[in-house]
Amino acid sequence: MSSATQDVRPATGRAQAPDPAQYRPGRTITEWTPEDPSFWRSTGKKVATRNLWIAVPALLVAFVVWQVWSITATNLKDVGFGFSQSQLFWLTAVPGITGGTARVFYTFLGPMIGQRRFTALSTVVLIVPLLWLGFAVQDPQTSYTTMVAIAALCGIGGANFSSSLANIGFFYPKQEKGNATGINGGLGNLGVSVVQLLTPILITSSVLAIGAGQKKANGSEIYLQNAAFVWVPVLVVLAVVAWFGQNDLKVAATPFGQQKVIFKRKHNWVMTWLYVGTFGSFIGFAAALPLLIKTTFPAYSVATYAWMGPALGALARWAGGWIADKLGGARVTILSFVGMAASIIGVITFLPAGSDPGSFHGFFLCFLSAFFFSGIGNGSTFRQIPVIFRGQHLKGLAEGTPRYAAALKQAEIESGAVTGFTAAIAAYGFFFIPAMFANFAVTSAMWGFVAFYASCVVVAWYFYARKGAEAPS
Repeated sequence: MSSATQDVRPATGRAQAPDPAQYRPGRTITEWTPEDPSFWRSTGKKVATRNLWIAVPALLVAFVVWQVWSITATNLKDVGFGFSQSQLFWLTAVPGITGGTARVFYTFLGPMIGQRRFTALSTVVLIVPLLWLGFAVQDPQTSYTTMVAIAALCGIGGANFSSSLANIGFFYPKQEKGNATGINGGLGNLGVSVVQLLTPILITSSVLAIGAGQKKANGSEIYLQNAAFVWVPVLVVLAVVAWFGQNDLKVAATPFGQQKVIFKRKHNWVMTWLYVGTFGSFIGFAAALPLLIKTTFPAYSVATYAWMGPALGALARWAGGWIADKLGGARVTILSFVGMAASIIGVITFLPAGSDPGSFHGFFLCFLSAFFFSGIGNGSTFRQIPVIFRGQHLKGLAEGTPRYAAALKQAEIESGAVTGFTAAIAAYGFFFIPAMFANFAVTSAMWGFVAFYASCVVVAWYFYARKGAEAPS
């Protein structure tokens, strides 16, 4: 018998060493212990970093697809589409319905299928709505029903967030989860700004055009199809890179039966309420702001200003996760809601009212502040979730015991599922905020947001921040 064989015999009392080949790109990893400092330094950090930085651009472009209607809708009337202002707001809102709904399924499918395979598949399917959109916008006779259907399919891009965040969390140890999810979520959220910044540039470029341009009333020509077609080859490349470059974690491969227990967990629903306030506001304001600027302050350029708020919010998410790792998630979450409420009150102050034309610069600066605080809250709430569920499951257990190990694994499973589920429900903010602007006066809608943020401050303080809170985080 060879010495290699002798090394793995039970009689030696030593466990078989993990196969180093499993950590190579494109492989399924069967042994993953990020809480082991030695493993993390030698292998885990490098593998986790590679998976994270492949996930980030894939998620960013998924957000581009999800938000492409926020800018496309502002140009439709200019090229001959006879849609009303309310219909245009609804077109920006519809992707929020499908995005939020699909996130519920992606939350549980992602860990079941694996990071590598699910990232690749969920990326490549986004080519379908982009191709359809590119052809549809070239014909002003395209029906409103067809446009709604395309908008609904584009919404699937928003679902990738839940699977990506749920999967990436498994790769990192407790002390780095906030930063890792902040990077993944924050830079992924930058897709909102990318589409709002680049689309006005892309649609004026005849060099990139596939098909004829569309004439505007002033005689100039634009190419709305570019907003969709240019991202198709990018999606193909990202899907290939994910397939050959990422890993599937066997430890994260969790059947639905083990994940569905989160629906019985009180803190799943409490954290969902809070994340609706942070991410729901971020994505809803991002979807609505371009049309809000165009209809409320028409003298100012949507292309110049609309992208700045989502960019600030996305970068602030990264900072929010890092700060929450240092100061505690609940404190930072409360700060974010106080800041959002104050910011929206500022927005209301600067809106036009009667003979008062309002102040665009005051309005816009307050909106930037709201985006900033929503991003901070996005990062801090996602840091809270694993802390809460670890605390609940490990309470009273001694580290190193079999019960502790089993409880830790279940906490990881539930944290990933809750992360995805809260993101799914919060995504409906993409729908509800533009829908509120389509059906209510802007000022009335804004006061409703302020009242909701006040409720979030109370909830976060009571459950997570006050002295004697049941789940300090």
